[in-house]
Amino acid sequence: MSTQLSAAAELNWSTGSHSAGDGGECVEVATTVSAVLVRDSKDLSRPHLAVAPARWAHFVRYAAGS
Repeated sequence: MSTQLSAAAELNWSTGSHSAGDGGECVEVATTVSAVLVRDSKDLSRPHLAVAPARWAHFVRYAAGS
Protein backbone atom coordinates (compact mmCIF):
# COMPACT_ATOMS: atom_id res chain seq x y z
CA MET A 1 0.00 0.00 0.00
CA SER A 2 1.37 3.41 -0.89
CA THR A 3 2.12 6.09 1.69
CA GLN A 4 -0.66 8.26 0.26
CA LEU A 5 -3.24 5.48 0.66
CA SER A 6 -2.05 4.71 4.18
CA ALA A 7 -2.34 8.35 5.22
CA ALA A 8 -5.75 8.72 3.55
CA ALA A 9 -7.05 5.61 5.34
CA GLU A 10 -6.25 7.17 8.72
CA LEU A 11 -8.43 10.25 8.10
CA ASN A 12 -12.02 10.64 9.25
CA TRP A 13 -13.92 10.33 5.96
CA SER A 14 -17.64 11.15 5.81
CA THR A 15 -20.35 11.04 3.17
CA GLY A 16 -22.88 13.76 2.47
CA SER A 17 -26.15 13.98 4.36
CA HIS A 18 -28.06 13.33 1.11
CA SER A 19 -26.15 10.13 0.36
CA ALA A 20 -28.52 7.18 -0.02
CA GLY A 21 -25.96 4.70 1.28
CA ASP A 22 -26.95 2.17 -1.39
CA GLY A 23 -23.71 2.23 -3.35
CA GLY A 24 -24.82 4.93 -5.75
CA GLU A 25 -22.76 7.87 -6.96
CA CYS A 26 -21.19 9.21 -3.78
CA VAL A 27 -18.06 10.94 -2.64
CA GLU A 28 -16.45 11.04 0.77
CA VAL A 29 -14.82 14.09 2.29
CA ALA A 30 -12.11 14.45 4.94
CA THR A 31 -10.61 17.64 6.29
CA THR A 32 -7.04 18.42 7.25
CA VAL A 33 -5.44 21.66 8.39
CA SER A 34 -4.41 22.60 4.86
CA ALA A 35 -6.95 20.87 2.59
CA VAL A 36 -10.32 19.28 2.12
CA LEU A 37 -9.90 15.86 0.52
CA VAL A 38 -12.56 14.33 -1.74
CA ARG A 39 -12.61 10.72 -2.95
CA ASP A 40 -14.85 8.23 -4.72
CA SER A 41 -16.61 6.18 -2.05
CA LYS A 42 -16.80 3.11 -4.30
CA ASP A 43 -13.17 2.99 -5.39
CA LEU A 44 -10.84 3.83 -2.52
CA SER A 45 -7.79 2.74 -4.51
CA ARG A 46 -8.06 5.84 -6.71
CA PRO A 47 -6.31 9.04 -5.61
CA HIS A 48 -8.23 11.72 -3.77
CA LEU A 49 -8.67 15.33 -4.82
CA ALA A 50 -7.21 18.00 -2.51
CA VAL A 51 -8.96 21.38 -2.39
CA ALA A 52 -8.02 24.47 -0.38
CA PRO A 53 -10.51 24.98 2.51
CA ALA A 54 -11.59 28.42 1.24
CA ARG A 55 -12.24 27.02 -2.24
CA TRP A 56 -14.24 24.12 -0.77
CA ALA A 57 -16.36 26.53 1.27
CA HIS A 58 -17.05 28.53 -1.90
CA PHE A 59 -18.05 25.34 -3.75
CA VAL A 60 -20.40 24.26 -0.96
CA ARG A 61 -22.09 27.68 -0.88
CA TYR A 62 -22.47 27.58 -4.66
CA ALA A 63 -23.85 24.03 -4.65
CA ALA A 64 -26.33 24.96 -1.92
CA GLY A 65 -27.54 27.89 -4.00
CA SER A 66 -26.49 30.52 -1.47
